[in-house]
Amino acid sequence: MLPMVDLKTQYARIKSEIDREMQEVFDSCIFIGGPKVNAFRENLEQYLGVKHVIPCANGTDALQIAMMALGLKPGDEVIVPAFTYVATAEVIALLGLTPVMTDVDPGTMNITAAHVEAAITPRTKAIVPVHLFGQSADMAPIMALAEKHHLFVIEDNAQAIGANYSPLLGGLGGATGTIGHFGCTSFFPSKNLGCYGDGGALMTNDDALAAKARMIANHGQSKMYYHDEIGVNSRLDAMQAVILNAKLKHLDEYNAARNRAADYYGRVFGQIPQLRIPAREPTSTHVFHQYTLQINAPDPAKTRDELKAYLLEQGIPCMIYYPVPLYKQPAYAPFWKGGELPVTEALCASVFSLPMHSEMTEEILGKITGAVKAFFERG
Repeated sequence: MLPMVDLKTQYARIKSEIDREMQEVFDSCIFIGGPKVNAFRENLEQYLGVKHVIPCANGTDALQIAMMALGLKPGDEVIVPAFTYVATAEVIALLGLTPVMTDVDPGTMNITAAHVEAAITPRTKAIVPVHLFGQSADMAPIMALAEKHHLFVIEDNAQAIGANYSPLLGGLGGATGTIGHFGCTSFFPSKNLGCYGDGGALMTNDDALAAKARMIANHGQSKMYYHDEIGVNSRLDAMQAVILNAKLKHLDEYNAARNRAADYYGRVFGQIPQLRIPAREPTSTHVFHQYTLQINAPDPAKTRDELKAYLLEQGIPCMIYYPVPLYKQPAYAPFWKGGELPVTEALCASVFSLPMHSEMTEEILGKITGAVKAFFERG
């Protein structure tokens, strides 16, 4: 069976550096914080062109810490896409806030300013655009709306680190995760920049917000045993920082390899009428955290299930991100007062993702594309 993500081969290429740096951690016995975490923080700040990176334990914590630092209160509404991973809405609910779920663009699968504007009420306090599958949401109009309505913007950048946004008509641009009041990312192992456990970070250009987030992530301490805020315990450990620092040097290379794989996929799948290949927007580079296709068929869910079974028989994995809209998940249905969102419903019934990682070879790509092509040629 081919892997969805080949971390083993990727590790083999940088093994000597990781092993050497890891041994330094063991020798120093500085496992929490310290020079390795500080080095990674500084390097990521430089890479992203952002003033502050606040490392933390995982991407979900990053979102929660951002909302706490912004002072959001129970009952405040936060706009999120309905087509996303649950963590985006999970922290909203955990803090007693109200997730307001919106539809997304059928091509990019990202939230748009039009969706946001339609969802704004007097109780709205924040927007969480998710840069889904590796491509930025169109941030300039979203930021303009936020400024008009005095809203905070928290970018969920867990799937798009290394992508860059360039607005067509002016406005803020730059690395994804650095445009809103906060950006949040995950270093889960399968991410484009992933560690070998859990990890995450917040990004911001606001000095005061950075200081508050840093305090909240460390038990609300301004200094040891002096607690100015209600905080959490969310820290990136030194061993994960070593791995991330080693991989950060290769992130552009990894993302370029993903793009080459996506180009190969696109040349083949673009010729299959039953498939819709991922849209690439002129405002954003794409780092292809996932390569997600849509089935174009009378009964897309049935065709998708048949294709998935066929691929598994050929030793090719296939994942569905995401099969159920957030508002139909039992935990989040109580927050939903509207009807079905047509684009989200269509996507949940038609999307499927194929293997995508930095170690894709032409042999692997040929096997995968050949199997998909053969399935549709069977009639």
